[in-house]
Amino acid sequence: MSFRITGLSADPFRHLYGLSETALAELGAKRYVVDEKPSFPDRVEMREGEIGETMLLINHVSQPADTPYRSTHAIFVREGAEQVYDRVGEVPEVMRGRLLSLRAFGADGMMLDADVVNGREIEAVIERLFANPEVGYIHVHNAKRGCYSGRIDRA
Repeated sequence: MSFRITGLSADPFRHLYGLSETALAELGAKRYVVDEKPSFPDRVEMREGEIGETMLLINHVSQPADTPYRSTHAIFVREGAEQVYDRVGEVPEVMRGRLLSLRAFGADGMMLDADVVNGREIEAVIERLFANPEVGYIHVHNAKRGCYSGRIDRA
């Protein structure tokens, strides 16, 4: 089974880059300086923040479907991130080292299935979920903190 994993577009976050702490707070966001690795997973470039980089903690609508599964949660975006992660058949290391929750959705935004998996074994769960032809896409979340991690589509 061929799959494609994508990070988030930088477009909705660019206006936050370089804002003062006060301006960020007014928008419900917070800046952090990476002081430990791994701890700050960027959702655009799909990589761990490097020591000394700045990360923005923001609220993000990860599941915008107008269903009971509409979802919003905190995510990190590296301040200045531009290069959107977009790979076929490749799982980013930022997912490999974490316990993940995979949530399979139909085209209508309703959840059809879900599972929890160690990131080192994610391919088997992707294949099982996509074996259902009604599954249109999969959302990946970090299981411990619940943060949205990325989207998986059929390639």
